[in-house]
Amino acid sequence: MAGAAVTPDQERSVEYHRPSTTETSVGRASVIAGLALLLMTPLAVFANFVVLDGLVTPGDTTGTATAILGSEGTFRLGIASLFAVAVLDLIVAWALYTAFKPVHAGIALLSGWLRAVFAGIFVVAISQLMSVPQILGVTGTGFTTEQQSTQALLSIEAFYNIWDGALILVGLHLVLVGYLLYKSAAVQSYPSGYVPKVLGLLLALAGIGYVVDSFGRVLFAGYTFELAVFTFGGELLLILWLLVYGRRISSAEDGVDEESAPVMT
Repeated sequence: MAGAAVTPDQERSVEYHRPSTTETSVGRASVIAGLALLLMTPLAVFANFVVLDGLVTPGDTTGTATAILGSEGTFRLGIASLFAVAVLDLIVAWALYTAFKPVHAGIALLSGWLRAVFAGIFVVAISQLMSVPQILGVTGTGFTTEQQSTQALLSIEAFYNIWDGALILVGLHLVLVGYLLYKSAAVQSYPSGYVPKVLGLLLALAGIGYVVDSFGRVLFAGYTFELAVFTFGGELLLILWLLVYGRRISSAEDGVDEESAPVMT
């Protein structure tokens, strides 16, 4: 009958199905991490493939200097995009730690610190690029144009060297997150949901790709093979999983869904 009082057992059923604070925080952190990673992608693509690859010619000091001076505004915008990526890396580090803390707090904390430290080193690398327009634009320093162009290209190479070394930390971070994702399906304290274990394996494989490439550049002169080009798919799937999974958890914050709510007659 409509309007009938809810029994104590029904009240307890509603309370039982109400999302916990852990579920809520995990859901919000998942969405934040997914959005940060999603926003990071076009910024990184623009800075690396449009600006740097488009303006910098390895070994060609004159050509690189001419291209940068002719598109200085674009070059500076690329630097700003990289700084934005570093900030987003910090957000991702915090959000993924929060999202996977219920699985294993220690490993989640370590993975977060690895990404946070990478963000700090990445800022140091980007600072090498900041000096490039100044080096090329300054006159009356006593250096020839060729010397200035050479110094500018050396600064760009320093950026790549520091970045390549720091990517080892990103690789280890992804390996740990992949492990947490793999284990989360079996942890009862973690909010339940469909967690494909293969995603954890693919993410760990993406991390291994970064580590192998970074060590390859250190150990072998002229290392050009890019394993990460073939293993980065796990990162893209992670973004999709975080957004879909996080949105599903967040939607429960409005209350009990229709299936779990008691039927009143």
